[in-house]
Amino acid sequence: MRNISDIIEQHLKRILQQGNGAVEIQRGELADRFQCVPSQINYVISTRFTVEKGYMVESKRGGGGYIRIRKVEILDNQLFYQLLLETIGESITAAACDNIIVRLMEERIITLKEMRLMKAATGRVLTVVPVPLRDRIRADLLKNMLTALFL
Repeated sequence: MRNISDIIEQHLKRILQQGNGAVEIQRGELADRFQCVPSQINYVISTRFTVEKGYMVESKRGGGGYIRIRKVEILDNQLFYQLLLETIGESITAAACDNIIVRLMEERIITLKEMRLMKAATGRVLTVVPVPLRDRIRADLLKNMLTALFL
């Protein structure tokens, strides 16, 4: 059985696919539709529609407030490469790294096998590294892999 977060995510993705790659919602209306609290909508948007996953989220608070979600299309591989490097920065969490790797596969830049290799190299194997260094090493590994892919 799917949980409410999965259902809300799929609903929003369906709207994005049917529309022009953007959806504008009101948190309260969506919460009423799915009979959940507005903070559940916030959770879904903040965890399932991230930059690493290829989405831009804008919001306006207040009475006429809205949340706008846009799927970012890749028009130029070199520009995408630069954006990824900026997103990664000096360190990256395991979750954000996985999101980037999955997006590369979804965009057909890498294969399923390559995705698995990249996840293996940046995932659990790093748990033997002391915590302060882990995210920095992961970022270096991912940036090196991206350089091999794009250059």
